[in-house]
Amino acid sequence: MQDVPPDDLLARARAWLAEDPDPDTRAELAELINAEDHAELTARFAGTLQFGTAGLRGELGAGPMRMNRSVVVRAAAGLAAYLKKQGHTDGLVVVGYDARHKSADFARDTAAVMTGAGLRAAVLPRPLPTPVLAFAIRHLGAVAGVEVTASHNPPRDNGYKVYLGDGSQIVPPADAEIAAEIDAVRSLHDVPRPETGWQTLTDDVLDAYLVRTDAVLAPDSPRTARTVYTALHGVGKDTLLAAFARAGFPQPVLVTEQADPDPEFPTVAFPNPEEPGAMDLAFAQARETNPDLIIANDPDADRLAVAVPDGTDWRMLRGDEVGALLAAHLVTRGRGAHGTFAESIVSSSLLGRIAAKAGLPHAETLTGFKWIARVEDIRYGYEEALGYCVDPEGVRDKDGITAALLITELASTLKEAGRTLLDLLDDLAVEHGLHATDQLSVRVEDLSLIAAAMHRLREQPPTGLAGLPVTNAEDLTRGTDTLPPTDGLRYTLDGARVVVRPSGTEPKLKCYLEVVVPVSDHAALPAARTKATDLLTALKRDLSTAAGI
Repeated sequence: MQDVPPDDLLARARAWLAEDPDPDTRAELAELINAEDHAELTARFAGTLQFGTAGLRGELGAGPMRMNRSVVVRAAAGLAAYLKKQGHTDGLVVVGYDARHKSADFARDTAAVMTGAGLRAAVLPRPLPTPVLAFAIRHLGAVAGVEVTASHNPPRDNGYKVYLGDGSQIVPPADAEIAAEIDAVRSLHDVPRPETGWQTLTDDVLDAYLVRTDAVLAPDSPRTARTVYTALHGVGKDTLLAAFARAGFPQPVLVTEQADPDPEFPTVAFPNPEEPGAMDLAFAQARETNPDLIIANDPDADRLAVAVPDGTDWRMLRGDEVGALLAAHLVTRGRGAHGTFAESIVSSSLLGRIAAKAGLPHAETLTGFKWIARVEDIRYGYEEALGYCVDPEGVRDKDGITAALLITELASTLKEAGRTLLDLLDDLAVEHGLHATDQLSVRVEDLSLIAAAMHRLREQPPTGLAGLPVTNAEDLTRGTDTLPPTDGLRYTLDGARVVVRPSGTEPKLKCYLEVVVPVSDHAALPAARTKATDLLTALKRDLSTAAGI
């Protein structure tokens, strides 16, 4: 963040105030100016929220370092200018939004800017899952799409995710080119924003998406598994219930306290099913109703969490476990399956073994579905952070609705045979080795701590971790034969793998750990699990020391 003299800060703030179209942020900013609150003004005006491959994401509030209508109008104007330079002078841009604070306003501003720029704009009829927007882009032949969402971020945040006409999220160099057009916007007064002229879509696009969800299931598959479902105060409930009803599954039992959209997310510290406590109400509901599995979406319903009975209680499956289960199901169900199985470099290597056994191509990409969805001839893609793409022709992104259908079909198929998802995971461990994964994730207030940890690891790379020698250390900023450059480090060990990278959407340093323990038969599984747990614990300890975190 820049050091800005107090007078300059106040001048910047007053100039911003003069253009701000939102009475809420105008009032907030006027109060800060009147109080001459230099600390808070510095936090908001000593830079700008950076537009990248994740689009924009940040805390709501006034100023260029926050998410607000002024920032969104500039982002939309930059996107419109970029699209016109690409030759899309009158192309269609579809806009979707979630139920967070200001999401509907940001969607409407985006539609107005696109219309004012001579493009055509269409807005989804109400807050809907992000996968519906990703579907609508391809379904309607749009040149781009925008989803206003902060996914599973805290309640005070919002975001702006950009897709191009293939229905997948932007990647370089498009992000930098759009960012340059945003920077070129001098004044909001230069951005035409008509009051009307865009289309509000009907439920026809949602109905078309729901028709498409049928395609992920086998025509005559069992549909008997009973579920408990939580939407985590997001927008998933109505779409998921409609998809399950079409498919003929038993109606999911809802976690009623979390079923309807609420931008305050009152029952959770973080609206992310991976965070401690987020699934507690779902577990409580499951203990009462005894379903076959728990399914959960994050607030914009592009991710899926799954929990299963384990002994006398319930256990969340890791994203890597669900990723392997879905892959195994697709292989078994569609004998003669074709297409590439794809995953990011931070996901489990088990997918590659499943694909190889089935004679299918396998691809690794950088982190994020913006990369996974671009794999040529993709049939299935997943990422350990609870993202699964099971119908790439329909939704070229992660989709928590269709993934929920597919995992419930698998649970139903196993149930008919007197088996469970855990039984299938055991089979995969015996067949391919026990692939155990974990994560060391450090949230910081001061981003310089992340840069310092990465610098320390680059300057003094570990030669061994958890008693295992590092056989290969890669600095991914240089890229590889198959990966473009990214800020990350990858260590290959004898029987383990570690990837370290800064999060692209949150102030976190993320370290992804995997160990592979050979398993001779089912009787050897308990000992293998104990060994894997011990290795993962030691990896966390040694990596934390090496990174100085």
